[in-house]
Amino acid sequence: MAPLAMENQITEGEEEIATKYKVTIVGSGNWGSVASKLIASNTLKLNSFHDEVKMWVFEETLPTGEKLTEVINNTNENVKYLPGIKLGKNVVADPDLEHAVKDADMLVFVTPHQFMEGICKRLVGKIKGDVQAISLIKGMEVKAEGPCMISTLISEQLGINCCVLMGANIANEIAVEKFSEATVGYREDKDVAQRWVQLFNTSYFQVSAVQDVEGVELCGTLKNVVAIAAGFVDGMDMGNNTKAAIMRIGLVEMKAFSKLMYSSVKDTTFFESCGVADLITTCLGGRNRKVAEAFARNGGKRSFDELEAEMLQGQKLQGVSTANELYEVLNQRGWHELFPLFTTVHEICIGRLPPSAIVEYSEHPPTPVEDSA
Repeated sequence: MAPLAMENQITEGEEEIATKYKVTIVGSGNWGSVASKLIASNTLKLNSFHDEVKMWVFEETLPTGEKLTEVINNTNENVKYLPGIKLGKNVVADPDLEHAVKDADMLVFVTPHQFMEGICKRLVGKIKGDVQAISLIKGMEVKAEGPCMISTLISEQLGINCCVLMGANIANEIAVEKFSEATVGYREDKDVAQRWVQLFNTSYFQVSAVQDVEGVELCGTLKNVVAIAAGFVDGMDMGNNTKAAIMRIGLVEMKAFSKLMYSSVKDTTFFESCGVADLITTCLGGRNRKVAEAFARNGGKRSFDELEAEMLQGQKLQGVSTANELYEVLNQRGWHELFPLFTTVHEICIGRLPPSAIVEYSEHPPTPVEDSA
């Protein structure tokens, strides 16, 4: 073979390697670790992705005196947040946030939502300009001008496109490969959405894409508030009929709030995995329901912070902080009467009302938002 032809062949090969997408996961809790397992299994199979998956880990010292990142890399297991599950040998834990993200073409954000503003500030100027992002984070930031979804926070602070992934996804069940579904929400670029679908989709984790970022993300955010209400019902032993009623009314308020905030939100989104399915599973088995049940059984005398520390081994509740943030939005806009369930959940959480009040708000039913044509 002529030297020039050989040189061209090498160049083409290098270009082919250069088109492979590098993936970094920002976060390593329960759901972040499961996400790394899903993604790592796919990067090994798909030629368009680099095999190695980096996972930024907030460094902790375990009771044994070992560093969490070292244990993850030595045992291929997050012994604190996902014990007993192998993540994939191509998952590399990195305690240095800037180092973990610097070469990434695709960033997966999966941390408690209250930490995201600080993380974004640290990443300004430290990532590739054309990097694509996806948020698995359920929550919102409330600013003076109103609520800011986490995907919007990421997009605005980092100047990058950000999709979302939400669904009926209790992490420990996905970790042991029980069948589940999820929804990717995207704005305009369907090809990017399909790349995310490729990255997450497995035989036991079925992913579809819809063009409705705000609808998908608000479903994932607001359902945690309804799950707190469902937990109160369980803690008061009110029964399945009451719980079903609370879930239905919660879904009505989720839809009404979403469409008041964003007229672009689609009715059909509420029938995706991110909508009614996520609401059902979270109200039946999620951590927000579990801790809210304990709160009600203790008559509201033990704080959510105390119960969270005792029951969740370092994991964070999202529902209580989201209920507080949602209450701020309702305050700003004078919408309390439109959303009696959301309002009542917050007032129970802060001790203004007893847990039994979860069924007493119904004298003021929510005003439904008409379906769009």
